[in-house]
Amino acid sequence: AAMDSRSVFVLLWMLLLSTSTGIKLDGNGYVDVIIAIGSKVPQDDRLIDKIKDMVTEGSVYLYEALDKKVYFKEATILVPSHWSCKNVTKARTEIDNANSTYGDQPYTKQYGECGTMAEYIHFTPEYLLNDTVIQLYGLRGRVFVHEWAHLRWGVYDEYSEEMPFYYSNGRIEATRCSKNIEGQFYEVTAERSLQACRNDPQTSLPTDKCKFFPNINKKTNSSLMFLPSLDSVSKFCRKNEHNYEAPNLQNKKCGKATWTVIFEDSVDKDALRSLKPLQSPPPPPSFKVVQRTQRVVCLILDVSGSMAGARILQQRQAATHFLRYIIEDQARVGIVTFSTDASTLRSLTIIDSNNARETLVQLLPKVAAGSTNMCLGLSRGLQVLQEDNGDVLGDEIIFLTDGQATDNIAGCAPSAIQSGAIISTIAFSKSAAQALTEMANKTGNLIDRTSDWFNGTVSVDQTVGNKTSFVIIYEIRFPSVYIQSPSGSIYTQTSMSHDGSLKTVTLNIPGTAEPGDWKYSIQTTSNQAFTITVTSQASRDDVPPIIVKTHMNQQFNDGSKPMIVFAEVSQNYRPVINAEVWATLESETGSVHTLQLLDNGAGADTFQDDGIYSRYFTKIVNGRSSLKVRMKNQGGQTRFAVQKKSGAPYVPGYVVNGVVQLNPLKPPVSEEPLEVGSFTRTATGESFVVKLSSTTPPTFPPNRITDLSAELQEDTVFLSWTAPGEDLDQGTAKSYEIRWSFDLDMLRNSFSNGHVVNTAAVSPQEAGSDEQHSFNLSFPIQNGTTLFFAVQSEDEQNATSETSNIAQASKILPGPKAPGVSNPGMNLTVIVISVCVVTMVICFIVAVSTWAVRRRNLSV
Repeated sequence: AAMDSRSVFVLLWMLLLSTSTGIKLDGNGYVDVIIAIGSKVPQDDRLIDKIKDMVTEGSVYLYEALDKKVYFKEATILVPSHWSCKNVTKARTEIDNANSTYGDQPYTKQYGECGTMAEYIHFTPEYLLNDTVIQLYGLRGRVFVHEWAHLRWGVYDEYSEEMPFYYSNGRIEATRCSKNIEGQFYEVTAERSLQACRNDPQTSLPTDKCKFFPNINKKTNSSLMFLPSLDSVSKFCRKNEHNYEAPNLQNKKCGKATWTVIFEDSVDKDALRSLKPLQSPPPPPSFKVVQRTQRVVCLILDVSGSMAGARILQQRQAATHFLRYIIEDQARVGIVTFSTDASTLRSLTIIDSNNARETLVQLLPKVAAGSTNMCLGLSRGLQVLQEDNGDVLGDEIIFLTDGQATDNIAGCAPSAIQSGAIISTIAFSKSAAQALTEMANKTGNLIDRTSDWFNGTVSVDQTVGNKTSFVIIYEIRFPSVYIQSPSGSIYTQTSMSHDGSLKTVTLNIPGTAEPGDWKYSIQTTSNQAFTITVTSQASRDDVPPIIVKTHMNQQFNDGSKPMIVFAEVSQNYRPVINAEVWATLESETGSVHTLQLLDNGAGADTFQDDGIYSRYFTKIVNGRSSLKVRMKNQGGQTRFAVQKKSGAPYVPGYVVNGVVQLNPLKPPVSEEPLEVGSFTRTATGESFVVKLSSTTPPTFPPNRITDLSAELQEDTVFLSWTAPGEDLDQGTAKSYEIRWSFDLDMLRNSFSNGHVVNTAAVSPQEAGSDEQHSFNLSFPIQNGTTLFFAVQSEDEQNATSETSNIAQASKILPGPKAPGVSNPGMNLTVIVISVCVVTMVICFIVAVSTWAVRRRNLSV
């Protein structure tokens, strides 16, 4: 299979590995909770104690919040190798230096659909060590449970920084859940005094300087997703108390109470419904403190008869590339071969020089014979991994095989999985050309088949450049290769090394490669397949490179649920936005589908401009498929995002016995613009398997609209939303149905009973386009009226989408005062709590730039 592409991308190798480590429920207790301290964090033993305190405290709150059903039973704290005290991956809680967008504010990286697990929780060392933060965000154990709910159960925040106020029955309300939480609204001046809130003349709502101060004396127990810092709050909002009107993310993304999501949609739904409450308080969590070591890898190479010929060559090419260019310095690598028997080619060897790398390369097998006893190879590989410390937890096995086992691999796989080793597979296909394609997919390369000139450009940015290499692997005959640096230097075959036995041509750039566009030209007189790979490492230890991580939302699919492709682009936690991102999905039968991934906050994408690029994948076919993503700076528009999407709620203060007590100010974060230079990246994800229950490929309705917004101007209603597709977020829907009501609950529970809006003039546009519709109702709208709106879309097969988020619009004529000033004669006493805030190191980050095509601000 050939890709009609003329770009080659810098490959920052990352094996996205399957792992046995993952949060689980053991009875009523969560185990395998891994909390990792970042490698750049300096040693401070107090951090370990603070983490233990936070999890122990959080366990008590978790136990109370979910009706005494669950708690934290076991947690592992993973400390860096440079601390004086073995390597576990997939940590779901990270203690690392500040993300410059958030500062020390805790947050959860979350971008899945409602009810799906998020990626990780992020705390900073400053957050854990400086007790000032307790006044800003509440007790750490409570905040941990708030973030845990994001992480484990996929619920969203019930506060909103974008829309902190809304109208309800003519009254201004704070966006919150539940409405039983009372408080007052004031602006805080630069001198730390209070003044009456002012209204925005455009919306008649308070300006963004107006803050809500909850009343600490009004006792209510929900909700932890709104205000975990309030002493009386200890529960999640249930259906009967949920505030469906609040314009928050929980309503926008889920449209239901957090309790409902946890017990009906989350990964723990079945267990939570069947678990009995504990009869007594749970014991404190148990902790293990383990230390990262350098990476430990064992290559397990299939040398059975089915690998003879082209496949053994492809295996040598892949393993050589890994050993020369991918595995990092100071890692330990062993090599095992298997066929009828298994043997150790090399025990664990420290990669401390090029000689060490070449020694391993020269050991790679060239002959294949015998049967394929994978279990023997797996067992021998686990033995090699134990050579460093007697354990394999977090160590890696990389299988290179055609997958045609003659023994029962299913019989030995469970014990290998339970060992804690991380197992990856590079599987070679049936022909040489297919094997080359498979290797390209697994290593992020570009593959093409041509008999003429092949030209392209690869951009090397400022964050990479060390140990840069161009590797061309050909199929039949040695091609002519010309490479030009940004300054015009020409490299030809005389500057390159050629290995005829491996059919590879390599150019190693000495020192640090020039930043800019590197051009290449390859000419071959034979019609043959070849790959070109460019690898480069970080240019400086203190400047992390831009990286991309990609994965599917499911590794196994039966056609009942849509699949989503995700790609995250970031530098040291900072999201990179406005990049051009394409995903290539190739089945084992050779069918190839290409999708542009979008960061527009619509369709499969949860948030606009968060550096997560997403798209539904609807062209699924039976069998195993691979995923590869490539991206580049889009016309110089790529930027770092500066607007955060969620986080632990900051509380500016409380009302205590009628008196407002101010909390310390939240330390500011930098919003200085910072452009992203020219760059290209390629990443590969784990393969996924589809097994359809019927021979007919599944079809899906248009995606749910989640960004519907409404506005009233005089008696005219203005609606806007992002167009869904014919199939989820692809193609063009057939029609829209818009309905409105005075009653939100009626519209939410029975869309068809809402009042119909005439949509004859609305012709759906292609998915991702901006849609707008304005109309007048058949009656004059009275002052103080709030109307609710929702949309459904329909495809050519008359399949109907889920009902959109419910948008609201109120007609408010100028005049009403903002809450908190309804009693102008009120004697206000302000107590300012003076606390020294530790100086923060501010990282300069980029200002948000709007993508030029089809971008708009969300206002719901």
